[in-house]
Formats: sequence, structure tokens, C-alpha cells
Amino acid sequence: MRFVLAIVSFMLAAVMIGYGIAQQTILATPDGVTVSAETDGPAPLTVVDGAAFNAYSGNQTISVSGPGRIVAAYGRTPDVLAWVGDAWYNKITLDPETGELVTESVRGSEAEVPDPYDSDLWLESYEADLNLALTVKIPSDVSFILAADGIEAAPSTVSLSWPLDNTTPWSGPLIVGGAAILLLGLIFLMWAVHHMRRAGGPRRKPQKMPKVPKKPRYKPSKRTLNTTTRIAVPAVLVSALVLTGCTATTSPNSANDAGAPVPTPTSTSDGGEALSPAVSVRQVEKIVARVSAAALEADESRDTDLINTRFTDAALEYRLANYKMRKADSSIDAPVAIPDGPVQLTLPQQTDSWPRTVFTIILDETDSTVAPIALFLEQANPRDNFKVSYAVNLEPSVVFPDVVAASVGTSRLASDSGLLRSSPTEVALDYAEILEQDVDSDSYLDFEAEGDSLRVNVGLAVKKKEQSELSSTATLTYGHELGSAEPIAMATVDAGAIVAVHLYETKIAKPKEAGSAVTFSGQTKALSGISITETGIKSTYGDQLLFYVPAAGSGEKIVLLGYTQGLVAASELN
Repeated sequence: MRFVLAIVSFMLAAVMIGYGIAQQTILATPDGVTVSAETDGPAPLTVVDGAAFNAYSGNQTISVSGPGRIVAAYGRTPDVLAWVGDAWYNKITLDPETGELVTESVRGSEAEVPDPYDSDLWLESYEADLNLALTVKIPSDVSFILAADGIEAAPSTVSLSWPLDNTTPWSGPLIVGGAAILLLGLIFLMWAVHHMRRAGGPRRKPQKMPKVPKKPRYKPSKRTLNTTTRIAVPAVLVSALVLTGCTATTSPNSANDAGAPVPTPTSTSDGGEALSPAVSVRQVEKIVARVSAAALEADESRDTDLINTRFTDAALEYRLANYKMRKADSSIDAPVAIPDGPVQLTLPQQTDSWPRTVFTIILDETDSTVAPIALFLEQANPRDNFKVSYAVNLEPSVVFPDVVAASVGTSRLASDSGLLRSSPTEVALDYAEILEQDVDSDSYLDFEAEGDSLRVNVGLAVKKKEQSELSSTATLTYGHELGSAEPIAMATVDAGAIVAVHLYETKIAKPKEAGSAVTFSGQTKALSGISITETGIKSTYGDQLLFYVPAAGSGEKIVLLGYTQGLVAASELN
């Protein structure tokens, strides 16, 4: 029996050690897989579908080569296709049957497009010369866009590769286990030999016994032979199963790792009703950094062309007027700088179309005395960058309303929306009335007075003081009207809204008597170019106002969250 155990141990050890070594040699699977595609033709763009990146699990590496400059970027597939628009482009997808990349030329009406590098629409963008290799991990609803400069043909060679898990976790245990069983077999063998030697010592010679008559030989019948065979075969099978059952027939890295593609699960929309947020937090952080850099440079050099690339509407009007005044009078302060971060709050519009709107609040970590700045960013179309339409300094003690998560986004309400206590347009006009009439305004009780510093700075008390100071020489009258910028309203969690409105406050100064004159200095003189006039002058102040407006039927008051005010126009009366 000891010899049998030794033999079985040797056989089992040989199988385990052999299979363990084979896993690392002849049975080893590849450590990666690569598929490639070649494009031809003059198309300025190539789009690599996100599903192709997810043909295998794990990190994805895209390698691109071309004759010159290479631009690569990725974004959500609908955004990428929206940016491509009517352009001629190469489409690269994966054939699920062959596992190979397939190219298709999609002809469009545009043979040239703008340079796609650093578009605000992309999650990330890269550039290189001749060759570019990137390792990413993107879901199937994100695609890559490739280009040279938007005019020359897109890079022609594209390959995707994935690392495969070809580790052999059972190899080591099999070899070690096989060695242990081999050692056990040797112990069985030595035990058997030792026992045999002890049993083979000198013995007494046994007495001869009388011979017993031989029994007739038994010849088994055919039926008996069949029965014996049937018993023996299962016994052999059981032995074989016992031996083979101790070995691993399938390793964790077989099948899918070495063969067919393994698709990564992707999320799908439920009926297509839910819309995506216009941008991600990461995109907003990059956009804010770019806006900050452009504003800093433009403010310093009064560069009107540069500021036009990142500002529009009320925010642009305010800065252009400031540049003009500072050109005439260097003692006038520059606009409050736009910090490059950190971004404290992001509230994107929930939309898959254009134009798109994003609200964000930025802190200034370099100067704790500077109030946070709230920006409304708008993107007119897929190829335009986001521009600041409102830049508002928040009130110091403001309590901001609750808003939805940036990953969900919110809806933008119409300027005449009836879902709010007052529509955005009504809010602007009602508040202007309060600045002129204070408690006599019919809307006074609709707005929160506490914490409203604009009333203190330019309200009725200030206006009366200005009038009294000029009463002997000139008359001073005030008025208001809606500004040129469209109101913006973004819904909050409680069915209210964050509302930005543009308001013009006008001030007309006229001499009291014919032949007399009114003199001006400071910003009015710098902007109008007039220091004295006999007819009078009209000054227009642009107010960028940010409010919280509660839902319709709510008993809460409308709260001024912040404002930016500045002289935007001044001209002599005819």
C-alpha cells in the first residue's frame, strides 16, 4: 500500500508541476491586444467612436501618427458630433464580429473647420507633432476627435490597444503544491522500503505440509466477464477523476482574456427624456481658468479684441466702458479681476442643444477681502467658447439657495416665466422702482431690505443728496429701463430660481438757467470727453443684478444676492 501511495503522489506531483510550468510558457496568453486602422482622403477630422475604446476591458491606449501636427480631444459623443456638424470626416468604429477597426468616410459640406484644440466642449485635449500616444479610460458614450489644424487632412494612422491580464495566479501554487506532494511521495517510498527491509529478516524454516489436491480450474462464463468489466470501468473512471480533480482546468485569465472582446457595460437613457448637464465640473474649472487669464491680460492692456473672445452682453459692456475711461484717465480703477479658482459652485443647464448656460461661483484665495464672484457663462453654438454674460460680486453676508448637483443640472426658465413669484423682467423693473422710491414703491415689501448694500450706495437717500448738492446750479433727474442683456433664470431645488437681470439707471443733469453750464469730472468726463456743457449730459449706469426669486405662491421675499454697477455711457444732450 505504501508503494501505491508513493506512485500516486509522484503522478499527481508531475501533473501539478507540469501544468503550473505550462501556464507560464506554452499556455501563456498575450499581455495585450492592438487593432489599427488607416484613413485616406482630405477629410479634416476623424472621429473614433467610444464603443471601439470599450472593445476590451481595462485602460485604453490610442496611438495616432501623421505627417505633421496632431490634435486629439475627447468629449461626450453628442457634443463631438455637434462640433463636427456638416464637416467632412472619417468615422472609425469597431466591427463586433471580426474585432477589427472599420473606417468610413462621411462626406459633408465643409472641407475646412476651425482648429479644434482647446475647445470648451472637450473634457481633455492634446497636441503633438508626428506621433501622439495617450492612455485613457473613457466610457462608451465618449468619443475622440482627431485633426491636424482643421484645414489639412486628419492624421491617417490610428491604433487602439489594451493590456490583457495574462497573470497566472494558479501557477505558483500548483508548482509549490506539486513539490510538496512530490516530497510526500518520497516519504511514502522511503517508508515502504524501510518496512520491506524490516520484514525481510531471518525466519524459522517452516515445516513441510502435506500437499493438498489441486482444485479444478474455474473458467468464468461470458456473462461473468461482462459483469466484472462493468465494475472495473467505473473504478478506473473514479481513479482518473480523483487524479484530475486535483488540478485547475481553467485559470482566471483564460477564455475572455485571450479571446473575444469583452464589452464594458454602458448606461442607457430611459426613453431619452433625461437631458445631460451642459458641462462637467472639470470643464467649468478649465473654462474659468481660461476666462480668468483672458480677463487679466485684457484688463491690464485694455485689449478690446481679447476681451471680446471671453465676454459678452452686460459683462462685456461694463469692461469696454472701463477700458475707454482708463484710456482717458489712468487714475480710474480697473474692473475687479476674475479669479482662476477655486470653483465653489457649479450649476449647468440641463440640455443637449444650444445655446447653453452655466452658473458658477468662484472664490479668490489670494485675497480674502474680495467677495466671491458669480458668473453666468453662455455658449452660443458648439464651436464657440463659453463667454461671460454676467459677472456679479456677491453680497458679503449672502445665504445662497440650495441647488441641484452639478452632475444633474437644472433648467433655464423663460424671462417671462410664471413659475416664479415675479418674472425675471418684472424683478428688474420692480427693483429699479425701489432704488428710486424706496418705501413708496408698490414692490417694496416684495424684496428683502436687510443685507441689500446697493440700496445704501445708490438708493433714494443718495439720490436726494445728489440733487440737493446741485440744486442751486442744475437739475438732476433719474430714470431707468431694461438693459440690453437678456435676463437669465436657473431653477433651484425649491422651485425658485437664481435670476440675473440687466438694468440701466439713467441720470440727466441740466443747467437751471439759460447761459449757465454744468461741469463734470472723473468717470463722466473720461467716458464722454466733456468737462463742461450748457445743454446737459446723460449718464447711464449698467447694473448687473443677481437675485433669488422664490416660487409662485411662496411667502418668501426676493433677495438681492449680489451686483456689479458701473458707468457704461455718457453723452451730451442736444
